[in-house]
Amino acid sequence: MERNAPGAAPFMSDATAGWGRLPGLLINVVFATLFLGAAIPPLRRVWRISGPQLAYGQVVAWGQYAVGLGLTLLILVRFFDIPPMFGAIIPVGFEGGHGTAAGLAGVFTEKGWPDGVHLALGSATVGVVGGVAIGMALINWAARRRYCRGAAEQRSDADARGDGIFPRESRPKAGLLTFRPESVESLAVHLAVVGVAVLFGYGLKVGLSSLESLWLDDPRNAILGSFPLFPLAMIGGVVVQKLFDRFDRRDLLDRGTMQRLQGLALDYLIVAALATLKIEAIVSNLTPFVLLMLAGIAWNVWCVVFLARRMLPDNWFERGVAEFGQSMGVTATGILLLRVADPRFETKAPDAFGYKQLLHEPFMGGGLWTSTVIPLLYVFRANPWPIWWITVGAIAVWLVVRFVFFRRAWAPVRE
Repeated sequence: MERNAPGAAPFMSDATAGWGRLPGLLINVVFATLFLGAAIPPLRRVWRISGPQLAYGQVVAWGQYAVGLGLTLLILVRFFDIPPMFGAIIPVGFEGGHGTAAGLAGVFTEKGWPDGVHLALGSATVGVVGGVAIGMALINWAARRRYCRGAAEQRSDADARGDGIFPRESRPKAGLLTFRPESVESLAVHLAVVGVAVLFGYGLKVGLSSLESLWLDDPRNAILGSFPLFPLAMIGGVVVQKLFDRFDRRDLLDRGTMQRLQGLALDYLIVAALATLKIEAIVSNLTPFVLLMLAGIAWNVWCVVFLARRMLPDNWFERGVAEFGQSMGVTATGILLLRVADPRFETKAPDAFGYKQLLHEPFMGGGLWTSTVIPLLYVFRANPWPIWWITVGAIAVWLVVRFVFFRRAWAPVRE
């Protein structure tokens, strides 16, 4: 809103002047805290428990790229004035969410498509709303067909409350103080550790950019130099946590506190991102945007209804609907749907879904590939089909991983 525009509230431009910068800052906190405060288990254990779940999640994520890019390159670019990057707004918004979409704002702008961030934020909004609404419809469908017993159970009034407030008698602790208040504020120490993780990621970003500049002629075609900070901050968080695992004998980092910092940053990020959303960018591309959203939703629903029962070894619906929630919105949406489908967490789905995140997040849903695909689509804008073939190849690889490396975990389809 223009400051001197007729009828404009005089305080609005000043009050919201810095909101556009908040998402790009807060997304670094969200990703840096992903693994801070909890011991990282051995890779072999993670792979053994979550292998089939990881393979399924990767197929769902890579399929969003394949569907989005395929539809865009085959049809949409022929009838609408849109760049090939348009095909990436499904996974950036659905699998990545508002945080990833907002975090890539600088990359979209640098590559000459500033409207991309607003379309990605619109995609994330469709994903979150659709994830909950369609996810609940799928759970009701599965309960009627007895694919998941937990969803059919009656829950107590306290558990069924829909106001989002914990009952007064069963409110969980938000976090533990690991330092005495008279010595140092525990929250400040945890926030400082997050800052160290982000700083490590920034150093990695500078190093990658400097390395690429040695052979790059045109800086506009930079891939490593265009890499956003937040996935590197996640790597910094892993490095910092591994150092604490090695040298910290007194458990100074509390996972609950880190989750509160992450939730705080994510909530403010979403509010700031939606408040600065440019509706005109969506309206001017409404038809291709709607077609792309419908294609993305159809892919995710097909994965739950058809693919999950063939790729997941047991409790296929509980596992699949959790993946549906994450692939449409955020991890919290997946956990929400999983809790409805499996209220007491009696299946193996919670462990498989949780462990899978350790190997899934660094690459998809805002990870390394999500951050690389936009620069790649710009570099290959004259012929983007090699990027599409990469996504199809990745799907094939993960199908081989599932049915070759985990063939003993295969279970026949039960209609």
